[in-house]
Amino acid sequence: MGTKTIGVRDDVYERLKARKREGESFTELMDRLLDESPGDWRDGFGGLESEAAADLERIAAESRTNMSSGLATRQQEALEELADAMETETESTGGEGDDE
Repeated sequence: MGTKTIGVRDDVYERLKARKREGESFTELMDRLLDESPGDWRDGFGGLESEAAADLERIAAESRTNMSSGLATRQQEALEELADAMETETESTGGEGDDE
């Protein structure tokens, strides 16, 4: 088995050295750390089964619809409150504006 020399920044070296166990080589340390890591997130990307993917699409579509509906309702309520406030202001000033 061959070896390779790699360069690491001083701060990375110090972090690796701090995690190194007594009697453990840097190769063994890196091998252990790689085994402990959860792996590459891309390995399982796109791996949903058809039924799960269809459920996810349905849930996402429902969520978009609910969000859109909720936003439209809140926007309409805000516009109505603004119109009421403007009407109340006009009534309290007798229809006169603050034209200067």
